Amino acid sequence: MGAHGILARLEAALAPADAIAPASTAARDAAVAVIFRIAEGDSLELLMIERASYEGDPWSGHVAFPGGRREPRDMTLRDTALRETREEIGIDLAADGRVLGALDRVNPVSPALPPLSIAPFVVFLARESPRTLSDEVAEAFWVPLSILRRADASSEVEVVLSNGTRRAARAFVHGRYTIWGLTERIIRDLLSRLD
Repeated sequence: MGAHGILARLEAALAPADAIAPASTAARDAAVAVIFRIAEGDSLELLMIERASYEGDPWSGHVAFPGGRREPRDMTLRDTALRETREEIGIDLAADGRVLGALDRVNPVSPALPPLSIAPFVVFLARESPRTLSDEVAEAFWVPLSILRRADASSEVEVVLSNGTRRAARAFVHGRYTIWGLTERIIRDLLSRLD
């Protein structure tokens, strides 16, 4: 199946983007953009970021999707994902992308992390523009979907938490990048909809 066929299949398996309401819990709303592009050979790639390292940031240096907390000016969580992407990496998804739908919300499982309810929105980037990284982002890079779909793509690795504690976690490893935690859970949800 080609890239457009995979995207159509994925879109059919997603919740409509406008159906995602604010969280009904004490958790603060946030949203991320899970961005696809069609690469050479009619293959799909996902855009990931490596967060900059900051003292006191529990996700400092982690690999993630662009996104962040909902602001009062955001009419919807979709707006949050689009705004945060523009602010963090300079891509205007409203102009150059198409929102396909939403995955299930994810929440941090550790009580040491801020109480967030994160809505992941899947977006197809139809036209690429130069990326401009904010101070919050150390790097932006593309990961081939085919690598994430391999049977051996996910394994148990040792990760270091923000407090210095080490523990085992499921992760995707791509080159020097370890993709774990909330981002790994979002990718797992995404992949389950392609099976």
